[in-house]
Amino acid sequence: MISVVIPIYNEEEILSILHSAVSNAMNELDEPWEVVYVNDGSKDSSLDLLRQLQLTDPHVVVVDLSRNWGHMGAINAGLQTARGDAVVLMDGDLQDPPDVVPQLVEAWRNGAQVVTAVRRSRQESRKVLAVLFPLFYKVLGAISDYPIPLNCGIFGLMDRQVLDSLHGLREGNRYLPGLRAWVGYRTEIVYYDRQDRVGGEGKLSFISRIKYAMDAITSFSYKPLRMSFVLAGLSFCAALAFGIAALASATNGMFYALFATVFFMSGMPLLCIGVLGEYMGRVYDEVRARPLSIINRVYQAEPALAESIRSETAFGITDRNVAAKLGRMFPAA
Repeated sequence: MISVVIPIYNEEEILSILHSAVSNAMNELDEPWEVVYVNDGSKDSSLDLLRQLQLTDPHVVVVDLSRNWGHMGAINAGLQTARGDAVVLMDGDLQDPPDVVPQLVEAWRNGAQVVTAVRRSRQESRKVLAVLFPLFYKVLGAISDYPIPLNCGIFGLMDRQVLDSLHGLREGNRYLPGLRAWVGYRTEIVYYDRQDRVGGEGKLSFISRIKYAMDAITSFSYKPLRMSFVLAGLSFCAALAFGIAALASATNGMFYALFATVFFMSGMPLLCIGVLGEYMGRVYDEVRARPLSIINRVYQAEPALAESIRSETAFGITDRNVAAKLGRMFPAA
């Protein structure tokens, strides 16, 4: 089964168009499917419209949250509800085009466990966001400690095994594209052109987007913490340069000595903050409790062969057939 998870918040204007586009895309696949709509405390008639869709289409699953929990809260509820062997995650404003979903599924059928939809281009009516989004991805790519695909949002596909790994992570402030890359597994990229909203206004406030960006940076990089070491080093270098100038100058020695003292005294607190930052980063790792490794697959010998070897070698290897079997399993270097 293929599951499509879509968070919904006040999208009454485009729900029918959205579901029609999703249904057309999923009907192209030779797989059973479901679409999980998560009503994130909508104040309009979105829930009623979703219930009506469910009466006419058995593929529809409606998850109604107790209140508005935000984008990540709705996504998490949908991922926990989805039953598919592969789960497609997308926004409900039709900026993520449903006709790309068959390409994601095809990549999954070919062996990919994570399929990331990367924006080749984007149509954005809000000019400020059109400038800030590319800038954010450049900053994230420069400071991230993990290779995170840039110009991508939540749109993409995850295999059930990947989803189970994500469910095992305990942290609450999540940047899903980063976590999706962090867990690993075989990943493929599908490029698409992101469209502008079909109708209505964007539901994420500017403050919410800033928080999401901070979650991305702080969850996958210690470089902001380590910036104190860089500033401390620059301060000490400046102090050394002014100290040398103070010794070499006969007329402005006191002036240079004063600057050397100022830079040296400024560098000491920065150095101490950098040391504290290193310890804070390690405490943050322990609090998040991310696993040290994730197993993709364990390869074992065939059960019948393993049992035969165990029984025949209980008191030593005496049979030539057993030796031959062991030779096939453990060939000489």
